[in-house]
Amino acid sequence: MLRKHVWPLAALFAVGAITLSACGGATGGTAAPATPAGQSQSAEDSGATDASLLSGTPKSNKADEKSGDMAPADAPKEVKERWVSLRSSAAGELDPVVVNGSGFTLYRFDKDTAKPSKSNCNGDCAVTWPPVTVAKGGKVFIAGVKKEDVGFVKRDDGSIQVTLGGWPVYKFSKDTKPGDTLGQGVGGTWFGVTPDGQKAGPTAKPAPAPAPKPDAKPATSVTVFTGKNFDDTSGNNFAAGIANPGCNDLRGAFQSLTVSGSIKIWSELGCKGTSKVVTDDVADVAALGFTAGIKSVFLG
Repeated sequence: MLRKHVWPLAALFAVGAITLSACGGATGGTAAPATPAGQSQSAEDSGATDASLLSGTPKSNKADEKSGDMAPADAPKEVKERWVSLRSSAAGELDPVVVNGSGFTLYRFDKDTAKPSKSNCNGDCAVTWPPVTVAKGGKVFIAGVKKEDVGFVKRDDGSIQVTLGGWPVYKFSKDTKPGDTLGQGVGGTWFGVTPDGQKAGPTAKPAPAPAPKPDAKPATSVTVFTGKNFDDTSGNNFAAGIANPGCNDLRGAFQSLTVSGSIKIWSELGCKGTSKVVTDDVADVAALGFTAGIKSVFLG
């Protein structure tokens, strides 16, 4: 069986080897459902944006790391709104909870509504709890978050706020470093937000890995991460993109992955050992029995 070695993303892209994929206030608007990754949507009446939903992280998609939600604090608004990252992770006692590209915890507000989506945090409230906004035509990178759970709502100032499960999403100004959860429980109305828009809280045991979808089409690519929770930034963690059909050996033991479609993962090189069919993002392959990570994948 022909096997291919997979290198970190930066090297692969360099040779063009892969294609990867407090508060009160007035009303907002109605959230528009997200379209499949790679497609655009436009519905001005509902405040939707022509945003592209892309599987993976900013780094795995080669996003400009001086823009989006990794931009410097003094960067222009148009630079900060070029892209948004929504990644399922763990922070403090919250597991799972969604974090942005810089690793900061994202929150939801009980005084908002999800059906229809409406933000009731404006003015001074929005200074303390900055809304997560994206420019029209911007990008939303998702890892461990389903496309169908992502939406958008138009705010009073005309900006477009991202929603999860219909709930408008915010940061907290008093969180000063990645992993802070100082906004959890504030006023009894603010809570970390889960990938499907629910209130985040302590998890007694790891969430089960998603069951394979029997009707999933074979995936043409997959992104694998050496860190759990799609982490390609902490320490020496990195991501690798794979788009070669057949068996692909991985250079390292990978702990999580993002994929759209069906692939088979293996515990040993050469597509040998324990195997499992995967059709959705997996935050921790240990939940599937791969305690030492995955060593090879099969596409096609």
